[in-house]
Amino acid sequence: MIEEKTLKQIEKLNNEYHQFNTLCHVQNKHENKSGKLKKYAISVKDAICVKDINSSAGGAMLKEYKPLFHATVVEKLLAEGAIIIGKTAQDANGFGSFSVNVGEGLSIPLHPLDKTRSCGGSSGGAAGFTKLAEINQISHIALGESTGGSIAAPASFCGVYGLTPTYGLVSRYGLMDYANSLDKIGPIASSTKEIALCLSIIAGYDEKDSTSVNVKIPDYELSLHKPVKGMKIGIINKCFGEGVDKEIAVCVMSAIDLLKKQGAIIEEVSLPTVTKYALETYYLLAMCEASTNLAKYCGIRYGAHEKLEGNFNEYFSKVRDKYFNKEEKRRILIGTFARMAGYRDAYYIKAAQVRTLIIAEYKNIFKKFDLLVCPTMPITAPTFKEIEKLTPLQNYMMDIMTVGPNLAGLPHISCPTGENKKKMPIGTMFIADHFQEEKLLQVASALEKNIPKK
Repeated sequence: MIEEKTLKQIEKLNNEYHQFNTLCHVQNKHENKSGKLKKYAISVKDAICVKDINSSAGGAMLKEYKPLFHATVVEKLLAEGAIIIGKTAQDANGFGSFSVNVGEGLSIPLHPLDKTRSCGGSSGGAAGFTKLAEINQISHIALGESTGGSIAAPASFCGVYGLTPTYGLVSRYGLMDYANSLDKIGPIASSTKEIALCLSIIAGYDEKDSTSVNVKIPDYELSLHKPVKGMKIGIINKCFGEGVDKEIAVCVMSAIDLLKKQGAIIEEVSLPTVTKYALETYYLLAMCEASTNLAKYCGIRYGAHEKLEGNFNEYFSKVRDKYFNKEEKRRILIGTFARMAGYRDAYYIKAAQVRTLIIAEYKNIFKKFDLLVCPTMPITAPTFKEIEKLTPLQNYMMDIMTVGPNLAGLPHISCPTGENKKKMPIGTMFIADHFQEEKLLQVASALEKNIPKK
């Protein structure tokens, strides 16, 4: 049970940092007093349905939408005694790396350590409030969602843990889709113990989700106590050079050295297909899928409505022009173009073929290595003024490290491993083979116990 003073504290923090689009107090009617999450305040990304609570996916199109059901992950958390405290801020429909592409009338979440900076995106509010909760000693776990890096990126910027599970391990039923073949729900928390706890609850087969995989779910918390001695970790060599901030490269290498001192076997590896083609492949496929998913938001069945005037095309255009923001329109237009007759083979089909090559390259490297490692992001949390100067292409380049594992459906975790001279957090990302989340938690815990606390 969460005390009333804690809920008021959360409301006060939100007034200052804007981490939530909607605050609420949702719990199981038959409260589970012995549940694993009875002491936890749980936040849920705005794209994940919570029954009768505004769930807008961060956009204006669904600003007043209240789902008629809970997402499967929300039901699982409530069954363990959790209290859902709100829907966290995000880029509209997950389109962004900085949580600045929000729908009209919604607030941009502010970085918990510097209000002039971004929390990252698209799960910005989730990671931002996780750090605020840590600072203010509030027991909290966030549910985020990743399509191309939307859990890892904000976790890195805010200095918390963010685990993106294997595609299909966690049910997507009740998630507002960005790109169906890429979307994954995962936990963001202040400790590896909380990550393991949440994952053990939300993982598992769900017949309501056609992409859900029926595998045995291990006790993830046992992984936190395993040593890393003998574990083979490959350093992705192209992820430490041009375009990556030097302070980040040095910090991540220091974290790798800590693992080496604990007996991990470290070697450099090359992933030429991933490093050369993953970004373009991801954006082509994601935008194609997004353009089809967002077609249902036309002012008739879902979302905002206008006065019915003109023919269908005129009406749909009026609604979509008014309620979609600039980035939503850009991704819909690019995705629609790439799958048009005459262009589909050259773009969409070609990207799908390259994706197959990327998966094969990862699978081949995991025959020799337990994990891969690289910086999570090429920069630390930028200021909003710096973001304003970025072109769309420069924005998309921020995902250069995270799109590869997301394309391949591989589990990965961002771990806080230091900070730069401006006291901004730096994250290190580990990637594992499919359904090897235990190895991610094993290495993350080893670092957590040995990284000097600031």
